[in-house]
Amino acid sequence: MEFVNDIGKPWRFEDEGLTVTRSCVWSPPGCHPVGCGVKFYADAEGKLVKVEGDENQPVTKGRLCVRCLTLKDYVNHPDRIKYPMKRDPQFRGQADKWERISWEEAFDLIESEWKRITGKYGPTSVAVWAGTGREGGTFMPYAAAIFATPNYCYTQSGYACYLPRMAASAYVLGAVYPEIDFAGGLEGTYDNPEFVVPEVIMLVGKDPLPSNPDGFFGHSVIDLMKRGAKLITVDPRSNWVSTRAEYNLRLRPGTDTALLMAMLNVIIDEDLYDHEWVEKWTYGFEQLAERVQAITPAIAAEICDVPEEDIIGAARMYAAAKPASIAWGLATDQKANGQQMAHCVMALMAITGNIDVPGGNIIGGFADSLNEPGFGFSIMSDETKDALLGLHDYPAYCGMLLNAHADLMLKALETEEPYPIKMGLFAGNNLVACTSAEPRRWHDAMIKSLEFNIGFDVWMTPSVQATCDLMLPLPTVAERDGIVFTHYSSLPVTYGVMTPAIVRVGETKSDMEFGWELGHRLQPDFWNEQFTDFTNFIEKFRLQGNISLEDAREKVCVQRGHTYRKYEKGLLRGDGALGFNTPTGRVELWSTMFQRFGDDPLPYYEEPQYSPLSTPELLEDYPFVLTSGARRYEYFHSEGRQIPYLREIHPEPTFDIHPVDAEALGISQNDMCILENQYGFCELRANLSPIVKPGVVHADHGWWYPEEDPNEPHLYGVFRSNVNNLVPNFHFGKMGFGAPFKCILCSVKKGSLADKLSHEELIAGGYDRPAVINWKEGRNA
Repeated sequence: MEFVNDIGKPWRFEDEGLTVTRSCVWSPPGCHPVGCGVKFYADAEGKLVKVEGDENQPVTKGRLCVRCLTLKDYVNHPDRIKYPMKRDPQFRGQADKWERISWEEAFDLIESEWKRITGKYGPTSVAVWAGTGREGGTFMPYAAAIFATPNYCYTQSGYACYLPRMAASAYVLGAVYPEIDFAGGLEGTYDNPEFVVPEVIMLVGKDPLPSNPDGFFGHSVIDLMKRGAKLITVDPRSNWVSTRAEYNLRLRPGTDTALLMAMLNVIIDEDLYDHEWVEKWTYGFEQLAERVQAITPAIAAEICDVPEEDIIGAARMYAAAKPASIAWGLATDQKANGQQMAHCVMALMAITGNIDVPGGNIIGGFADSLNEPGFGFSIMSDETKDALLGLHDYPAYCGMLLNAHADLMLKALETEEPYPIKMGLFAGNNLVACTSAEPRRWHDAMIKSLEFNIGFDVWMTPSVQATCDLMLPLPTVAERDGIVFTHYSSLPVTYGVMTPAIVRVGETKSDMEFGWELGHRLQPDFWNEQFTDFTNFIEKFRLQGNISLEDAREKVCVQRGHTYRKYEKGLLRGDGALGFNTPTGRVELWSTMFQRFGDDPLPYYEEPQYSPLSTPELLEDYPFVLTSGARRYEYFHSEGRQIPYLREIHPEPTFDIHPVDAEALGISQNDMCILENQYGFCELRANLSPIVKPGVVHADHGWWYPEEDPNEPHLYGVFRSNVNNLVPNFHFGKMGFGAPFKCILCSVKKGSLADKLSHEELIAGGYDRPAVINWKEGRNA
């Protein structure tokens, strides 16, 4: 097949009878906001027939993952939800009770139920449960601006995804999330004269190639390697990048903070830090230097199960590189000690002078912010705002993004304390399958507490099927107008424009359209005052008034530029003063904000709540350290299980186990096994691989089976292979962040749940397994 170069083509053009639309993607299908460039090919009837990478996109340059390449199968799938549907709440969990309605009827129902429920229980009785990776994303302001409730909630225990890093960044250096400089916002990217290739990139708890996290294009690491960058990797598992690293520090899960404190120890004790930068721009260096004496490389080696000489060598290599950058990932967030790990990461950046320099870790300026938090709060009374769940118990968490605390939301659903939650909306959240610890507990609490619940998705999910009374259809990224900005707009890299390329399937509405229309229904004065029309809504709310939608569409992808060393130019603070936007005006190695929130102002190491060292009495029953949630190329969390090509690549959930451990347990490749601990169990197929250390297992997450029985109690088999069954709620740190998704104990036993449970228990729990997993045929919803 001959390759055709479309460099320089306009945003829409014709090609051999097909209309080609250049666009950028976010979700659905699921992804993080990288804004990969695509070319959508549509036939004369407006049907999507092919997807290719757009070689004009300045960062991704035509490279696409398999999820985008199979987008036509996603868009044209017969199981998509195409029309609004409702059912009586008494028939929750019954798939044949849905009936088609119009959008007008759906809006009427929402309005009447909202008025009834808030009239009876008050405005705080409504909650919006957010997910990840959708245009509205984690921050789409349905809650305040539409329902006049403060309770917008990401339902993962301890908000154990991204927010802990963002919060630590905001409190330690006054900017949201320092990212590796991959030249994405610079014209010419790597060839821009301002850019410098980092000599060293340290990847801490991040596998960038399959994850492409939060706006960072993971393959940029490969681009930079080709230009001379060397790697240090910190990860319990080996992966493609770690096999190319100078140092591959395969630590015991959950012990990252100890390792990073030891690296700080080496850099400070060996006088490898940047004295001038430390003197001018940091606060509390002497106290930090004293604190890290508690974790020497020898001590960290014993804690982390990493050779002492490798810790020392990696610290020296990072400190000597000018510039160097750190890409830090989800592992930071998924433990109670994550804020301290984040503090160490930023301390490493700071004492080596690698913050906001070319090739280091860049940060956004004072004008770059997450513009969604607080949107619509003016609608509410002070009393209602103050009732945000968790605001007074965990202000560091809830005040950061004005989100309700996830664990306290679960408590409110279960106990009606401090007040009842009676109405809800799933905004890109399949919590029973994916995000929430102890998913059965969430499932039961929602069914018990909610009088009215709304689903809004492309597919009928287990979460919607179990708990919802109204189902609203969502368009894919190929069917709507929208904007994708990297890092949720907190870091100025790119704006990408999502342009409708095809005729919409059914009667769908996007997140933005739904918010716009329902907002005008429930809060007309506020919305009419804020925006003149829908395009103005996108331009003000998404493009922040920086460029018109029409001009952005013509460009397809807008590189936003980057000003380095903003702390030297008065661009980080609202008062225009030099320095950082912290109480001291410096990067706070001794954090005044951490102290204010009741935590130690200096980094410290704490063992995971359940580990070989903290709970040795559990090892006889649960001898393995369980980590979960690593990204796969085929799937984004719980999405994609309907797509035949993706299921062909990875048809069933697996867990990685070292061959030595497998041999000791009599486990062979692809054997069905039960993973279990004191909180729950699941069944997964074994993948024997040395990528995990002996004594460690890693499990897939987000699994359900769309081809199986959708009715309660089975719910597409969502509980059978759900590793979150083994993860508890209410195991967060002092400031409310984190959960042990990546560091908890478990046992592994060959066999299936049919060997563990009676037939009656299998059926009642929804754990029964079809004789044949027939994913190729699917199930027409």
